[in-house]
Amino acid sequence: MSERKVKIDVPSLARVEGEGALHLKIHQEKIEHLQFKIYEPPRFFEKFLEGRHYSEVPDIVARICGICPVAYQVSAVNALESLFEVEKTVWIQQMRRLLYLGEWLQSHSLHIHLLALPDYFGYDTAIQLAGQYPDEVRRGFALQDAGNQIMRLLGGRSVHPVGIAVGGFHKAPALKDVDALLASLQALLPQALEMAEWINQVEIPDQKQDFCSVALASDNFAVESGRLISSSGLDISEAEYEQYFQESQSPHSTALWSHLQGQDYLVGPLARLNLCHDKLPQRIQGLLEKLGNPFPSQNMFHSMLARAVEVCWALDEAINILQAYQYPDSCKADVVVKAGEGYGWSEAPRGLLWHRYRVSVSGHIEEAKIVPPTSQNQARIEEDLYWSLSQIGLDQSDEVLRLHSEKVIRNYDPCISCATHFLKLTTERDG
Repeated sequence: MSERKVKIDVPSLARVEGEGALHLKIHQEKIEHLQFKIYEPPRFFEKFLEGRHYSEVPDIVARICGICPVAYQVSAVNALESLFEVEKTVWIQQMRRLLYLGEWLQSHSLHIHLLALPDYFGYDTAIQLAGQYPDEVRRGFALQDAGNQIMRLLGGRSVHPVGIAVGGFHKAPALKDVDALLASLQALLPQALEMAEWINQVEIPDQKQDFCSVALASDNFAVESGRLISSSGLDISEAEYEQYFQESQSPHSTALWSHLQGQDYLVGPLARLNLCHDKLPQRIQGLLEKLGNPFPSQNMFHSMLARAVEVCWALDEAINILQAYQYPDSCKADVVVKAGEGYGWSEAPRGLLWHRYRVSVSGHIEEAKIVPPTSQNQARIEEDLYWSLSQIGLDQSDEVLRLHSEKVIRNYDPCISCATHFLKLTTERDG
């Protein structure tokens, strides 16, 4: 399968990983050729940023994704603030973390209940799932809404929030709004723990495989910052990213692919729990023990449980932050513009999101590079499909292969339509 990785010298483009397809060529019940195709046109966000003032960047990059806009905002401001040497207060750091937790809650809850769970109960849609499990689906919507409430508190709105600024926030939440949100989150936490126990009872395929996990790590469970580590021993800073990770263009896909020193790798919730589950607090450690703690796991189908655990953690962590909330003297640190390159990253719900910006002395963007988690997982998805389809047997019907392929792809929660729609599968069978 080495022929699919072809490097061409073209500018890096931030893409919406929109339409997905899978082509299989099967010979004597073995995969002779497999192509996982992403064929949406480029969106040119990196080019749009060129010439714009640094202060415009957070609101522009939020439009890259409607599900995880905060991830793009935080990675962007991290990069710019590192260049400008901004000294963020503890309040700013905690509120950034809180806002990000809201995004994790809404994204994970949406994925679990609307996208992933129907697969395991034999349903095509969450509406059908709700017919059998109405209370569980309502609970999932309540968890998602809790995430939206957090994002509205700090971002002004839950979709493409506008609260973040380079240096901090535009506005601090009022104490009465914090108290109201805190009460609702506290009431919801027992339901989140029940949700994780329910997910743990769902029967999943027992398919273990070798892969490299990559995630941020810090003294606590990393979200908005940290050093990048891997199960193969990597430990690097933001500025070192391009020394180890390379992007290339696949001839059968418009989206860029990413490799760690020539190898595919995993980012996202399973990678995070594989590497950092010991950083989770006592309450969530107790939950893991109750669930039989399968982490670290080499079974990609544990991704849904990993998301459920992260939902519980994010809710618990948000409660802790809100309990300590105090109205600040200032919600924004001083920003002194300087020319140069800034690097930043954070853990989007789907995994690592890295940004690099070159800024002029006037504070305008001269060059931007954005590497989203879905593109980083694409090579891993293709390898997983190759391995997993071979495990279930290629003598199965095309419909069975398609359904299993969709289930495999949804483990990664990719920003592509095959996460929510039927995957377009074409097969060639010879012998």
